[in-house]
Amino acid sequence: MSGIRGKGGTNGSGARGGGLLVAGTTSDAGKSVVTAGICRWLARQGVSVAPFKAQNMSLNSFVTREGAEIGRAQAMQAAAARVEPSALMNPVLLKPGSDRSSQVVLLGEPVGELSARGYFGRSGPTANPPSDAASPGRTRASGREALLGTVTECLEELRRTHDAVICEGAGSPAEINLRRTDIVNMGLARAAGLPVVVVGDIDRGGVFASFFGTTALLSAADQRHVAAYLVNKFRGDVSLLEPGLDMLRDLTGRPTVGVLPFAHGLGIDEEDGLRMSLRGTVRESVVAPPYGADVLRIAVAAVPLMSNFTDVDALAAEPGVIVRFVDRPEELADADLVVLPGTRGTVRALEWLRERGLADAIARRAAEGRPVLGVCGGFQVLGERIEDEVESKAGTVAGLGLLPVRVRFAAEKTLARPVGEALGERVEGYEIHHGVAELLDGAEEPFLDGCRVGSVWGTHWHGSLESDGFRRAFLRRVAAAAGRAFVPAPDTRFGELREEQLDRLGDLIEEHADTDALLRLIEKGVPEGLPFVPPGAPGGTSR
Repeated sequence: MSGIRGKGGTNGSGARGGGLLVAGTTSDAGKSVVTAGICRWLARQGVSVAPFKAQNMSLNSFVTREGAEIGRAQAMQAAAARVEPSALMNPVLLKPGSDRSSQVVLLGEPVGELSARGYFGRSGPTANPPSDAASPGRTRASGREALLGTVTECLEELRRTHDAVICEGAGSPAEINLRRTDIVNMGLARAAGLPVVVVGDIDRGGVFASFFGTTALLSAADQRHVAAYLVNKFRGDVSLLEPGLDMLRDLTGRPTVGVLPFAHGLGIDEEDGLRMSLRGTVRESVVAPPYGADVLRIAVAAVPLMSNFTDVDALAAEPGVIVRFVDRPEELADADLVVLPGTRGTVRALEWLRERGLADAIARRAAEGRPVLGVCGGFQVLGERIEDEVESKAGTVAGLGLLPVRVRFAAEKTLARPVGEALGERVEGYEIHHGVAELLDGAEEPFLDGCRVGSVWGTHWHGSLESDGFRRAFLRRVAAAAGRAFVPAPDTRFGELREEQLDRLGDLIEEHADTDALLRLIEKGVPEGLPFVPPGAPGGTSR
């Protein structure tokens, strides 16, 4: 096939590149994995490809080199596509601050807090175009329909500069209560003329009903874009599934373009920390034996609104390091290191630590010289005082008092990609925070723009533990303080491990999907003659 296959490089012709939208029957159906897998498979074919998600709701975010904040999943997908992440790839990011409100990040810049009713509802001022929307305070958008123009402009720019753009949907396209203001599923597909592949998680059960019901709840105009289905997380003999796939095609007129097997330990960046398990390991991965004579046990406090918990992935990748999330003080007893991760609600996290008795347990650890690490919001709660009229509007709140730091929340968010040195090693990281830390007298050692006192460490830098030399040096310090005969493996390369995982995603697509069918959809767009599946959307709009 000619078309996009093997073009390579950047689409310099100015022609519009191909596109595909990966939707799902439910949240967590595997859209992020499939999108990343298609991106990596195309990149390996020499295709210039970019990921895209119009609107993301996540507490895991990343900072691009230009200083824009985007969803962490889109940064992972950009790595799968072997391109630099940009704000164009995730123009709208919602960061929940409670069950009812979120911070809206538009084209990489925060533009204010918004209630769910304001964002999904009917009213609200209009968003400015992209050139204005990137400036904090200049946009007062409170309705998703006002953002569709911005979203489609970002997508079109990516399609002008790449051979293909693989878009990820959100939730389910059949959320009929939200369809009117949809900019990420069928609203985007129709506005941009994209074919849609719907992913279903068969491990949950009911995948045939999910595929059929999702299609049948869409209007005729939306259904015209639903081109195919893809089964995810299948266990067993595919031949036993084939009769059902044939019947599904007879019922809907749409083929299934792949059956992806259940794959353990994919280890990709999670999109939403709110739904993660509070106990168990960070990843379903084979535990490697320790390099030295002992293991290290790391307990991560599962604070409310936990953000960027991917910081501890690099620790979990180390042979002999056992990472678990905890929410009770007794679970800290055998931990060699306690990590207080980032959070979208610093004051709320502080209250939670005190209510659960974790604050006292952490203070006892510090007094005994047992290691504690605070990252971003976790660093802030370790300080002496927090002045917050921005995030929680709680005013002045006493911190845990374990680090000589005062934190004042600023209206403007710090977004940065710092590079520095700690423990004699080069370190790279990224910063996403409203809190500004003032270091007071008493810090024994500077630490990545934060500080250390005794066995307590604090920094605003996310991602620092992905720097291999620094991670090993830090773990040696932890092991010494904990009295463990743990030795970091000298050959663990976190970046290489991540690349291996992304290649595994590409392998899933290449080996278990109909790649010729996917290429036809990307190149040629929405197929003609797709039949209508009754009854269609409620309210008389099915046709």
